[in-house]
Amino acid sequence: MDSKTSCDVIIIGAGVSGISAAKVLAENGVEDLIILEASDRIGGRIRKQDFGGVSVELGAGWIAGVGGKQANPVWELANKTGLRTCFSDYSNARYNIYDRSGKIFPSGVAADSYKKAVESAIQRLRSEEANCNSADMAMNFDFDQISTPKTPIELAIDFILHDFEMAEVEPISTYTDFGEGEFLVADERGYEHLLYKMAETFLFTSEGQILENRLQLNKVVRELQHSRSGVAVTTEDGCIYEANYAILSVSIGVLQSDLISFEPPLPRWKTEAIDKCDVIVYTKIFLKFPHKFWPCGPGKEFFIYAHERRGYYTFWQHMENVYPGSNILVVTLTNGESKRIEAQSDQETLKEAMEVLRNMFGPDIPNAIDILVPRWWNNRFQRGSYSNYPIISNSQAFDSIRAPVGRVFFTGEHTSERFNGYVHGGYLSGIDTSQALLEEIRKEKEKERINETHSFLLEPYLALTLSQTDTVAGLHKCEVPRQVFLSRKMGIPEAIL
Repeated sequence: MDSKTSCDVIIIGAGVSGISAAKVLAENGVEDLIILEASDRIGGRIRKQDFGGVSVELGAGWIAGVGGKQANPVWELANKTGLRTCFSDYSNARYNIYDRSGKIFPSGVAADSYKKAVESAIQRLRSEEANCNSADMAMNFDFDQISTPKTPIELAIDFILHDFEMAEVEPISTYTDFGEGEFLVADERGYEHLLYKMAETFLFTSEGQILENRLQLNKVVRELQHSRSGVAVTTEDGCIYEANYAILSVSIGVLQSDLISFEPPLPRWKTEAIDKCDVIVYTKIFLKFPHKFWPCGPGKEFFIYAHERRGYYTFWQHMENVYPGSNILVVTLTNGESKRIEAQSDQETLKEAMEVLRNMFGPDIPNAIDILVPRWWNNRFQRGSYSNYPIISNSQAFDSIRAPVGRVFFTGEHTSERFNGYVHGGYLSGIDTSQALLEEIRKEKEKERINETHSFLLEPYLALTLSQTDTVAGLHKCEVPRQVFLSRKMGIPEAIL
């Protein structure tokens, strides 16, 4: 198959940033656009799946940053569309830490370990600042203040502080700007319902389905050619799409992979900025049981397993608060552990998880009757869960990673300096990128208007110079150049000649 389609703007990727960018463009008169999505659905890393009789979120699951002075725009969308959510209280998780014998660590021990871990994390942050700022500061810093976690409880708490998405030591713009409340999406329509509600404002929909050729699913972009005059995109099925501009709304993991080739290649400053960004893999494993055997009630939603191996089935959550009677547990793995379990069978993962649960709750607990293991790392359309910039990072990295290359614009949560890693970061970046493109389109139209005006003014002059050859021959004898002489007579500014 080899067909060509032309439009004003191509948007690659139908995640939250791609949809929000398209919505803003359409609202501002740029309706001749095409959204190319590699998978068979919109949403990107927002994805629901039916499991155990309920709808669970495989990717983004929380609306983080609620209750502050400023309104989180995603929280506003959720309220507007009536999305069902459930408040998540992590404050008691540190007091529900189990050892390998099934005993819960005394609250005093847990509190002391948590305090020690926070202090150590702050010292580590200061040491990194010292290393970045100057060699003298680094020499004067007491590195002995930084303690390395060694015991299972120390390793577990260190994992919660640094690897688990919802608890970080350094100030997070999401919490300082929008509030510290976090709400788990618990709606049968899924988190993705917000994207469908956005899409239906500019795409034709019927009974919850998008029925319009401006959104094209199962279109895997493999090559992006760009020049001063436009862009051409080639998909895996041989289709070619041409446009004046492209917005690339793919994950940082995809940008770091070889899925999409650029012709000419991206400049070095761009590729270096992309490579500097870390990709976090965040895996929520869902387990369905015939009945619940874990503690429920206030302060019991989250619990922690302390193991000699850092991050080994550490953070657990039951779904009874969200879906009473569902009998579902969720355990979160990240990075190295995520990649490890993605490479093994679900049955092997189930065996490991059950061994951990029997350590915590005893040998007589029932076997899980079903398991669901997302594989974000091995998904070539995602290659990870979200971006993570080094703690000590200047704004230059963000400026470079979101800066356009000619007519190719970049968007996504990884381009958001203040909210990278969050759904609202992707949403706001799509808006910012589309507004930057609209400004570029405005400038180009203004330039075309000026050029057309110049051409219109010059037409009588050109006709005159071409028809009156005798006059032109005579002008060669004048000391005043003919262009200047004629322009003065016709009132044409010399600057445009």
